[in-house]
Amino acid sequence: MKSIKLILSLAVVLTLTISCEDDDVAVPDVEVRDRGEQQIADNDSLLGYLSTHYYNSDFFLTGTNHKYTDIVVTELVEGEVVPAGHTLLINAVETHTTTFEETDYQYYVLKLNQGAGDSPRFTDFVRMRYEGFTLEDGEVFDSRATPEDLPMQGVGFSGGVIRGWQLTIPMFNTAESFAIGSDGITNYNNFGLGMMFLPSGLAYFSNTASGSVAAYSNLVFKFELLQYEEIDHDGDGIPSYIEDLDANLDVLDDDTDEDLAPNYVDVDDDNDGVNTRDELMPTSYTVDTNMNEEEPVLGPGEYEISRSTSNGILTINTVKVVDSDSNGTPDYLQEDIAENYNEEEG
Repeated sequence: MKSIKLILSLAVVLTLTISCEDDDVAVPDVEVRDRGEQQIADNDSLLGYLSTHYYNSDFFLTGTNHKYTDIVVTELVEGEVVPAGHTLLINAVETHTTTFEETDYQYYVLKLNQGAGDSPRFTDFVRMRYEGFTLEDGEVFDSRATPEDLPMQGVGFSGGVIRGWQLTIPMFNTAESFAIGSDGITNYNNFGLGMMFLPSGLAYFSNTASGSVAAYSNLVFKFELLQYEEIDHDGDGIPSYIEDLDANLDVLDDDTDEDLAPNYVDVDDDNDGVNTRDELMPTSYTVDTNMNEEEPVLGPGEYEISRSTSNGILTINTVKVVDSDSNGTPDYLQEDIAENYNEEEG
């Protein structure tokens, strides 16, 4: 169980407008370039930047809970050597590859602290502090010194973060713990800290972010990953990341009943007349915390949907995927099986 889950409202979060969101609004009069050709140019720019900029690496060898504002990146002047206590970015970043929009991409990640909590999935909500700037001119276009709640995956084509964030943020872990100080400020301990260096194809490509980022901009983000909440967008009992059936980190292309509503926002995934939630086996566990009883370990295909505590008695409600004909396909994805496990017997 996650010890520091966010408690957020889906309706509230989806109304947030932030410049790291992928609004996917086309900009008039911007020529749409070939993605493959643009990626070659973008990767050259990224490698050029990483090879000519260094950061204050030794600063992070001592102390704890460093902030994104502690990361100082400096351009290497021609003829200068990298100062002691600093490291050229090209020698510190991890290189990652992905295929997106039928194009092979490279992007780069600097890990300064892994974090000791759990790791979010690409469909979850995250609580972050961050700063984003363009690679080309270093212009900061967005920053959040106060923790910001972000939906990694929007509903349909509205909201959500850019592809580079969906790929990078799950590489880190959230904070190990947190505490609210006497001043009302929440302090986080041992959280994920790093940077990402993204080609335009994993950012806004030919679009802009609320007019603040030019088309085809390569982007750099410094960030802190503080907390997350696992999200089930349609409330059907199946976490949204599980509804990525082909495991390609895209829930928009998984539509079992082909009704134009992807499974992660479809309450009846197989269109058999029985809601997905009712085709899952419900279970309720009680844990007496007064007796130091431990929470149950959920089995494969079993997901927590709610919990409550009264007088030290913890009640955890779960649902479990059923494959009644043992053919490898869950009942909730088979139109010819319409068993309702929540239906009261007469």
